[in-house]
Amino acid sequence: MKITLSPVRMDLPLIAEVEGEILTLNGVALDLSAATSEAPLEEPGNPWIVGTVCRDESGMLEVTLILPHGGTPPPETLFPAPIEVTAGPVPLPPYDAPPPAEEATP
Repeated sequence: MKITLSPVRMDLPLIAEVEGEILTLNGVALDLSAATSEAPLEEPGNPWIVGTVCRDESGMLEVTLILPHGGTPPPETLFPAPIEVTAGPVPLPPYDAPPPAEEATP
């Protein structure tokens, strides 16, 4: 499954997992197997999914997800690369940048 991420500032976290053609978002499993290149799923019924779910020429499912982030997201969260996952947790970019290390005073 190819996942494109669309960053949005929000307080709700996202946990995503893939198992074959099942995408689980915050505990809600969605069977995306009905999507075809000729007939994409127009309304997959989940607020985390943006637009349609379709297949590319090779048959791989393509989906765009909202990527929540905090007030100080790192660049890899604001400009995420697409992710390909066949099974397991989706490795999402960090929600926020780590706080700056405090400088030691002599």
